[in-house]
Amino acid sequence: MEADDSQPNAGEAKPTTPEMTGAEDAAATKSSPTADSEIQRSKILHPMMSEGRFAQVSRRELLKVLPVVVLGAFAIPRVQDSLLKKGLAFSDWASAGLFRRRHLAPTFADADLIPFEKFPINDYDVDDPGVIFENWSLTVRGAVQKPGDYKLTQIQALPRTRQNTRHICVEGWDVIGRFGGARLSDFLTMIGADTSARFIAVTCADDYYETLDMATALHPQTLLCYEMYDQPLTRQHGAPLRLNVPTKVGYKQAKYLIDLKVTNVVEKVGYWEDQGYSSFYGL
Repeated sequence: MEADDSQPNAGEAKPTTPEMTGAEDAAATKSSPTADSEIQRSKILHPMMSEGRFAQVSRRELLKVLPVVVLGAFAIPRVQDSLLKKGLAFSDWASAGLFRRRHLAPTFADADLIPFEKFPINDYDVDDPGVIFENWSLTVRGAVQKPGDYKLTQIQALPRTRQNTRHICVEGWDVIGRFGGARLSDFLTMIGADTSARFIAVTCADDYYETLDMATALHPQTLLCYEMYDQPLTRQHGAPLRLNVPTKVGYKQAKYLIDLKVTNVVEKVGYWEDQGYSSFYGL
């Protein structure tokens, strides 16, 4: 707001009226201690600057240095961690609010696929944690009506979905691959999961762990994946069962699944999330 130039400056004398007596006029023109200090302040600030103008300039100068102050705060480790965590939490909250279950990730023609042998092998610890396929089962627990151990044949008995989708890695690369499996939503129906719960938490044979929010778990493109390129999943790519979630970044798509829990509370969000990465990371 611009200063009102019609207002008298602090140094201007108070006008007299015809009705004033001489004594009153002398008293009116005599400066009080408060008035003297205001006059001196105005002169110190700038001989020709009004109080309103000074306030306006002061605000502008403050706005100029504010970014420097904020950047300086980031240099303090304790403040930096707090600001980053709050910013990441807000970003995750906003992203989750914008997520729509029926909004599909792009799908592609077979001609767009990267050859299977060139699909990158990305792991958390080892390329093959040594799962014994004959003994493997997925342990289901938490807010479900039918907890227990489920064999791969039971999951394969559900309707199969195949999709050509883009896999995006947080390391900076992306490829288009072909994935097949059962919709996670169909599996949750089979086990009688409480879909009003907030999370699906999974753990893996290589000790990796991850969570999905329920909206993402129920998305029609989220798969319990047991195929790539219409062939059984290989050990390097997460056999016998992994997540395929084309609406999320790669580290959300855990491999070598051995445990699935439906829950409202998670003690650990995910391996990378617990090191400061986004817990939602939608694409």
